[in-house]
Formats: sequence, C-alpha cells, structure tokens
Amino acid sequence: MSEPLLDVRHLSRRFDVSPPWLNRKLERTGKVYVNAVKDVSFSVKRGETFALVGESGSGKTTIARLIVGLLEPTEGEIVFDGQSLSRGLQGREARRLRRRFQMIFQDPLASLNPRWRVTDIIAEPLRAFERGMNDRARRLRVGELLTLVGLSPEDGVKFPHQFSGGQRQRIAIARALAAKPEFIVCDEPTSALDVSVQAQILNLMKDLQDEFGLTYVFISHNLQVVRHMANEIGVLYLGRLAEVGESEALFEHPRHPYTRMLLDAVPDIDMTGRRRKKVEGEIPSPLRPPPGCPFNPRCPFANDRCRIEVPGLTPVGLQAAACHAVEEGRI
Repeated sequence: MSEPLLDVRHLSRRFDVSPPWLNRKLERTGKVYVNAVKDVSFSVKRGETFALVGESGSGKTTIARLIVGLLEPTEGEIVFDGQSLSRGLQGREARRLRRRFQMIFQDPLASLNPRWRVTDIIAEPLRAFERGMNDRARRLRVGELLTLVGLSPEDGVKFPHQFSGGQRQRIAIARALAAKPEFIVCDEPTSALDVSVQAQILNLMKDLQDEFGLTYVFISHNLQVVRHMANEIGVLYLGRLAEVGESEALFEHPRHPYTRMLLDAVPDIDMTGRRRKKVEGEIPSPLRPPPGCPFNPRCPFANDRCRIEVPGLTPVGLQAAACHAVEEGRI
C-alpha cells in the first residue's frame, strides 16, 4: 500500500456574498455567507488519480483552488507529503514545495497569456524554479516539452490564439510539466474540447502519468471520463462528500442515492438494455441549504432523520457513503 501524497482533512471554505454595506444598512440585513465546501476529507495515493465529480455548484473547483493555494481554507488542513500547506510557508521552503505541484485549468485560452509567445509561457516556471538555467537551456527544455505533448518545437514562436482548443490544452500541460512536478490538479481539463480531442488529451495525461509517476486530482462532471482516469472517486453534493470509493466498485455498486441518480442518467453505450433515467429535481441554493442531509429534498429514501441530522461517511465495503438509509440498511 502506497502512502498518501495528499491528505485533505475536514476542509471547509466559506465565502462572504453579502450585499454592499449601504444596502445592508438601508435594508437592515446582516452579512450573508455561503459554504462552498463543508467538512471534506480524502487522501490521494502517490502515483494514482483521485477524481471529484458532481453537478455544477457542488464545490469541485473551489477544492482544486484550495489545494494549490489560490484560496485559503476557512477550516481544515491540507497535508502534502507529510507537510501542512495550511501554515504559512515562505522563502526557499515555499519555493521548494511549490514546484512539486501544479494545476491545469478548465479553459486553456483563459489560462494562457494571449500576449506571450508559447516559448515564454512554458518557460515561465523554469524562470521561477530553475534560476540557474540560461536562455539557451530554457529554449531547449521548452522544445523538449512541446515534443513531449505532441507539438513541434517550432510552435514556440506562435501565440495561443493561433492554436486549436486541444493544442492549447497541450500547451497548458507542457507548462504544468516544466517544473517537473509530482502532483497535478486537473480542473475539468477536457470540458471545453470536442469529444475526439478529449480522448487524445486524456490518453496523453495517462501516458504522462505512467512515464513520470504523476499523481492527479482530476475534477470532472463527466462520469465516463472519470471511469477512464480515476483509481478512486469522490462524489460531491452541495459542498459535501456524498460517497467515496474505488472507481470500479463505485460504478458497479453505487451506495448513495445521488450516485445512483447520476449513473442512471449515463447513456447505455454497451446496449445492455438498462433503462436510462433523467436526473430529477434541482440542486438547492447553497445560500439556503436544506436542514439535515443536503440531498433529502431529492431523495426517494428520505425519512424524518434525514431531514434533521447531517449524515457522516459510513464505510460500506470498498466505499463510504454519507447516507442514513445506507447506514440503516434501508437501501
């Protein structure tokens, strides 16, 4: 059993979404907060992929930004290779740790500087982390990275707008690999791409993982993509983990009613005759979450306990589900 490279412990993030001060004074209202992430815990083993799935607004991207330090957690702790990222790291220690993890963003056109040539974009991590490297060595390294992701070294003189969506995502992957990281957070890296291009990017990421021993946190709303990529999966609902488990076990025997609902809506590509069901109901507003289990307004198994008490993750075989019905054996 490999040791976890990343350990997320009781992570929460609250945002202040209050109206301006003058509006609150005139309307005599207080501040308004939204819990984008609430008490989320999981670990990622070295060299494996942990996927986070869920509907829009479930907190996936917030968790990604918390892990890489773009946001500060309200509560909880993030431990990377035994070292807490929650305490303020500075100077050489911060730089040494920071180069070990990178992020690939959802929209490559928005995450690449449109005024920089590709060579400068990919060389930016080298300038930050390889300060002893001269210009010629940087250019050679950029050419190697472009070749590694399926592009040509001659593409380095171009600007991001001169590439297709899939090519831009390859550039973003090359930039992420420039610092030789061990761990990469992938925030829906294929959602803005055509289906045929998605397959190419996913296969590239799998090949790079095998070649360099990379560890991924992979965020997606596409369950078929997740099944192809992940060793373990966490299902998010309204900022909380509804279910966590090994990929095949979760797909073959989903425990939580929400996971079952998501899988029932997936098209039956193998034509097994399974009836497809649409996702019923709507996710509640995070400003006014329901009491008790956040899924209870949409759950066919909800009872009075579900409407009052928030469930914790209960181990069930190779999975763990936050569901009173699962805990009580009602489903």
